[in-house]
Amino acid sequence: MSPETAKPNAGTTLTRDVSVLNRYGIHARPAALLVKTATRFPCEIWLEKNGVKVNAKSIMGLLTLEGNHGAKMKIHATGAEAAAALAALAELFEQKFFEN
Repeated sequence: MSPETAKPNAGTTLTRDVSVLNRYGIHARPAALLVKTATRFPCEIWLEKNGVKVNAKSIMGLLTLEGNHGAKMKIHATGAEAAAALAALAELFEQKFFEN
């Protein structure tokens, strides 16, 4: 497989809007789930709230975002498997990080 086929549009940044739906927001457990999921992908992934971007592979960065219940955020992914990364991370938000 040639490099062009392996990484189509590797420089394109994909973005997806998400909302924090779980009651307690992004605390340690959801942040750990985000990091665990993000590190599965070989692309750069950032989470943004109110213009502040943090690396989605950094638990400390995620905890500084103040991702309280109802917060609107954007996920940005650039590189190989960016679309799959966005889908996997958005699924965590949609499933309320598997909290009741």
